[in-house]
Amino acid sequence: MPEHTPLRAAIVGTGAIANAHAEAIAATADAELVAVVDRDPELARAFAERWSVPSTAASLDALLADGGIDVLHVCTPPGVHAEQAIAALDAGVHVVCEKPAALSLDQLDAMTDAATRNDRRLAVVFQQRTGSAAAHVRGLLDSGALGRPLVATCQTLWFRDPAYFEVPWRGKWATEGGGPTLGLGIHQIDLLAWLLGDWASVQGQLWRLDRETQMEDVSTAVVSFAGGAVASVITSALSPRETSSIRIDTELATVTVDHLYGHGHEHWRITPAPHVDPATAAGWALPEVEEASGHGPLVRDIYTALQSGAPLPSTASDAVRSFEIVTAIYSSAASGALVTPATLRDDVDRRRSLESPISDLRRG
Repeated sequence: MPEHTPLRAAIVGTGAIANAHAEAIAATADAELVAVVDRDPELARAFAERWSVPSTAASLDALLADGGIDVLHVCTPPGVHAEQAIAALDAGVHVVCEKPAALSLDQLDAMTDAATRNDRRLAVVFQQRTGSAAAHVRGLLDSGALGRPLVATCQTLWFRDPAYFEVPWRGKWATEGGGPTLGLGIHQIDLLAWLLGDWASVQGQLWRLDRETQMEDVSTAVVSFAGGAVASVITSALSPRETSSIRIDTELATVTVDHLYGHGHEHWRITPAPHVDPATAAGWALPEVEEASGHGPLVRDIYTALQSGAPLPSTASDAVRSFEIVTAIYSSAASGALVTPATLRDDVDRRRSLESPISDLRRG
């Protein structure tokens, strides 16, 4: 049992992803799920019964006015993330927000500004950063044990049928923000950036090959990183054999992770270059104690930081980095130019909205 009182958590939005949050909160000693709110009261009551939540609120405003929570988990569609997160932060409540955190870079900046002025924490859920294998590989890369990263590939090849885009808020710039680059690929892009660090440039293209949507259903990009590595990035919503994969070739090894929605040790492989001494390569082995990626370890580590007043863990901080890379893909597609961190901030239109021209190659 914890020596301190658990932080009181609430969830807004009771869609499928909210169950992952409820399960993670239930497994976290520093947290207690005390309330839930949904625009559909029946869904809120059913969710509360399923997870033994003692209270449902009539609205988010009512929940925040009551003052009975410490942390709000935002599990609603992305079109309302910024509004809800800022309201909670201004009410003195920490926020754990599902990805994508916002519809635009300006919205995300407003969210981080609200966290700063209220001395609260804004954690964005990128659970694929978690897990003992990812932490181990990041340590090897940061220490230089694998030599300098040189070239990488990042693939999010998922399948979303036409019905997926028929959900009212999907497939529209105004309510979804962006296509699969933002909604799907950002997970692998975020993991790649978490492993390789700050980005230096992006050149990207957006394609509409098959689906009825305002946005892209495929994107391609070349991303360079400040450390000198260059990555090829592709995101697709059209790929029947689904996979999520990252490959990083360094001076001394190839690191790969091939999975779909989450990874454990069996999904990672470190292959030494031919000239590497076997004894050296043996020192790169994954740790004996395994923890898979997921909401569980992420929520646990977030609450540990909130309880102690420490900064958020690296698995939950720096959400702007991957959002900038995604925005830069849209910005480059709009301008046809190479985008850097400096020039991205000059693209006022893309900072306000990711809406960009799409190369439409659909037949008929």
